[in-house]
Amino acid sequence: MKLKFYIFLFLLSSSIFAQQKQVETSIDTTKNKIGAEFKLTLKTVVSSKSKVVFPKLKNIGPLEVIQSYPIDTVKKNDTYELIKKYGLTQFDSGKYTIPSIKILIDKKPFLTDSIRVEVANVKVDTLQQKMYDIKDITPVDNGIGDWWKYVLGLIIILGIGAFVYRFVKKRQQKKIEEEVYKTPIEKATSLLNNLEQKELVQKGEIKEYYSELTDIARNYIEEAIHIPAMESTTSELIQAIRTASTKKKMTLTPETVENLERVLRQADLVKFAKSKPLDFEITDDRNKIQKVILTLDNAIPTEVPAEEEDQLLNEAQKQKQIKLQLLKKRNKRIAIAAGTVLFLLIATTAFFIVTKGFTYVKDNLIGHPSKELLESEWVKSEYGSPGVVIETPKVLKRVDTQKVLPKETMALIKEMQLFTYGSMVGNFYVTVSTSKFKNPTDIDLAKALEGTLKVIEAQGGQNIIVKQEDFQTSAGIQGLKGYGTMTVFNPADKTSTKAYYELLLFKQDQGLQQIMILHEEGDTYANDITTRILNSVELRKASN
Repeated sequence: MKLKFYIFLFLLSSSIFAQQKQVETSIDTTKNKIGAEFKLTLKTVVSSKSKVVFPKLKNIGPLEVIQSYPIDTVKKNDTYELIKKYGLTQFDSGKYTIPSIKILIDKKPFLTDSIRVEVANVKVDTLQQKMYDIKDITPVDNGIGDWWKYVLGLIIILGIGAFVYRFVKKRQQKKIEEEVYKTPIEKATSLLNNLEQKELVQKGEIKEYYSELTDIARNYIEEAIHIPAMESTTSELIQAIRTASTKKKMTLTPETVENLERVLRQADLVKFAKSKPLDFEITDDRNKIQKVILTLDNAIPTEVPAEEEDQLLNEAQKQKQIKLQLLKKRNKRIAIAAGTVLFLLIATTAFFIVTKGFTYVKDNLIGHPSKELLESEWVKSEYGSPGVVIETPKVLKRVDTQKVLPKETMALIKEMQLFTYGSMVGNFYVTVSTSKFKNPTDIDLAKALEGTLKVIEAQGGQNIIVKQEDFQTSAGIQGLKGYGTMTVFNPADKTSTKAYYELLLFKQDQGLQQIMILHEEGDTYANDITTRILNSVELRKASN
């Protein structure tokens, strides 16, 4: 769409408007006061069998239709003269263009002529009306520096980190009803089989595999031998097993204990040192754990003296209580820290929402594409010939006009160059075009502006409202400025967006320079970008 948009050469050639003069256009006055009525009259002469359709409009360009008069019909021999009048008004002073209107005659479209009108302010009687001095500019108190951005960013990161930590932790600690097993060995054997069915090794989840494998062994030892295995380190657990085997008179070979210790230490390396065992090592470790569990189960005496069993159980419970207390204190500290971060996050966000507004906080936290453009490193470049020098957030890219313009149009051009950034359906769109013509051409900037708007309308611009005024660069070069709003239709997602545009047109000897900026209406950052771009415009003189 953006490549076709600037086929604006049609607006310089009478071929744009070349059609049969079927509709005459006139207006009662070209100058009026604010709120006064302009009467636009359209006349057409047709046969008695022709069907003419005049549009029903609420606005004609920038002017509001306050009255649509009935059609007057005058019979002349075998033809009929149809006269349609529209009452128009405007409540802002300035120079405006009433654009062409499409009239259907026997289903064929015919365009009326465009007319320039001027709306003047109502003069105020300063002798009767008391005048007041202009108030001084009230300075804005900007006592807050940029430091808060870094503090707020840090708080947000901590808050998000705490939230993600708790969320992931909860997901990992899903509540699963544990199947009830008759004996610890039955439970351990079943869990080992389930572990293999998960295929964690095949998925590359080695850390998760070793974690579950050692947890199965530790759970069995804790339930069968009554040792606090889950809270113990590898060294503590091995020492506790040796002690329990002596007290409970368990017959354990040194190889069994060494195999358990070897697998536990291998698991520690995988979990904390990111070690990656080979496939045969993983299989060997799994077999060792299964063999250790079976050996321990066979070594446990069928009967244990009650006094010794109670002593071991009490010791295990005591160790478990100590571990639980430490765990509760740690969780409490984490909860306090997370709560503090969350409180600071909410309080800081609420403070800036109250003082700066929700939109300001959203744009600075989440980001805004136009704000990022405004705050980026701008580039000052010269485009085309005769050259246009402007400052933009991004470098404009050259478009091959040979692929865009038809051959009959290119035949009129000596040289043309087109540069763009963005697109009409994007958040910000800038184009710069320059051209030189082979033959002497009397360029009417008002007609050029009107033609450009017709091209925009053909490319998806709808309900275009236009105002125009004279424009002068900082070097004193005169041009024409057109500006207003339109609705841009996006064919990709079938949506429409209200947009604001500004067009600058300059003519030199056999040359035309044109700049267009378009962005979403109400985007304050884009407004600042537009102002900065227009203030930077410099023009080079055309050379033959």
